[in-house]
Amino acid sequence: MANHAPTLRRATLWGAAAVVPLVFLTVFFAWPVTALIARGFLTDGALDLSGITTVLTTPRTWRLLGITLAQGVVGTLVALLLGIPGAYVLYRCTFPGRTLVRGLVTIPFVLPTVVVGVAFRALLSPNGPLGFLAIDGTFTAVIAALVFFNYSVVVRTVGSMWEKIDPRTAEAARALGASRNRAWWTVTVPQLMPAITSAGAVVFLFCATAFGTVMVLGGQGYGTIETEIWVQTVQFLDLRTAAVLSVLQLLVIATALWISATARTRQERALTLLTATITGRPLTWRRDWFPTLITLTTTTGLLAWPLLNLTTAAFRDANGNWTLTNFTALTTRGDNNTLNVTVFDALTNSLIIAFYATLTALIIGGLVAYVASRRPTTPTGKRAITTLDALFMLPLGVSAVTVGFGFLITLNQPLGLPIDLRTNGILVPIAQAVVATPLVVRTVLPVLRAIDPNQHHAAATLGAPGWKIATTIDWPIAARALALATGMAFAVSLGEFGATAFLARPDTATLPIVIFRLISKPGADNYGMALAASLILALLTATIMMIAERWRTPTTGTLT
Repeated sequence: MANHAPTLRRATLWGAAAVVPLVFLTVFFAWPVTALIARGFLTDGALDLSGITTVLTTPRTWRLLGITLAQGVVGTLVALLLGIPGAYVLYRCTFPGRTLVRGLVTIPFVLPTVVVGVAFRALLSPNGPLGFLAIDGTFTAVIAALVFFNYSVVVRTVGSMWEKIDPRTAEAARALGASRNRAWWTVTVPQLMPAITSAGAVVFLFCATAFGTVMVLGGQGYGTIETEIWVQTVQFLDLRTAAVLSVLQLLVIATALWISATARTRQERALTLLTATITGRPLTWRRDWFPTLITLTTTTGLLAWPLLNLTTAAFRDANGNWTLTNFTALTTRGDNNTLNVTVFDALTNSLIIAFYATLTALIIGGLVAYVASRRPTTPTGKRAITTLDALFMLPLGVSAVTVGFGFLITLNQPLGLPIDLRTNGILVPIAQAVVATPLVVRTVLPVLRAIDPNQHHAAATLGAPGWKIATTIDWPIAARALALATGMAFAVSLGEFGATAFLARPDTATLPIVIFRLISKPGADNYGMALAASLILALLTATIMMIAERWRTPTTGTLT
């Protein structure tokens, strides 16, 4: 009995460490989402499918579903077609400044979606440099912005695998007489398919659930299920229709992720990667002109141009004259008091909320990563660790709009407590923490799992208790990953728009909310303020991520 006491004590401690994040996930994710689903199927506690029938027999629903699927499929295909050549150039080839270009390519992914929408609006509007194309407010404009946002997902995911593929396999095919294109198509592409499938699934998820970009660029004409949930809730107060649409969206996302996971599992069975990154070969125009031309055109025309145009447009007035008026106006509430707070007040709100959201995500995500990094020997323990890891990835598959909507319909009196959290500002950082926690887990967990278990065994043999092993071995090694996770969580919270649009009060509006209100109201002054505020938010998030990326290590995890 005495021999089992230490094992039982350790199991109790690890169980207690897992309880806190599980309670958080249950109260602030599982309960709101479940209640939202129930709202679509139940009326006064009884099964009622009339709401589903009504929504599914409405032509508008099928039009929205068609646009959502088209947006996801087209955005994913274009991102893959442009991103795969970029992965080759930036991860398989070497050239001066490659590390800097890799970092710059990442910036669009961390920019707030509202800022991306404003940047493309400034580029494509009738007075913009590409106004002659007349594609502002069209499906093409939305796709261009979504590809801008997701390009780095493809480049980093595919590139990280490409640089570990043994080149001798393709070289053997060439030696047997295969042309360069045939060797690439029959040898290299099959080896890259797991990464391409994984990247495609993530990009489809982001494209199909895009909110801020579609609200700014697409409007009602190219609305999706995601934007329709917001419209039905905020404008029409039709919570039942919004709930049914949320369920429909969950089914679409779950189906896409299941197809992706199945395809990736089949493709990974025969794949063998090098344990170390290979040294790339020098980039040459004669041999690599095609991928280089595509990458150069994409990075300058699609990625850099909108950001540079946003920068110059923020310093110009309606007549094209250089001025600082747009920035000095940020101390006001806009033309005809469009805003309830000034832009600088909103920036302060964003920083405070992002601080608390990041702190919450680090505590919850850190506990999950630490528990999930254990190596239990029993089948039950292994299944428990796998389940815990999978549960905290669920928020990645559910849109932020659905999370915010779930908060709205469930947290009026949580657990029977006489308090309406919907009128309390605490919900905004909690909702942002729900969105950021999976990023913290995915960043920190691979580093903790890479720690040699012999270090733990040696410390335990010398009599070190569990808390001392954690504070002297695990967390010092994981410190750089925690720093990177802090930057990512803070940047994501700063730009979060979907859930915050439901929960933020007028006097505590964040910067993305204020930018959207400015861009939605007519008037040159409001438009100029939106450009200046977008530039400030873009610079802030990009700076945070560039600093955070300095702490990335080869064992640090990625989103995919």
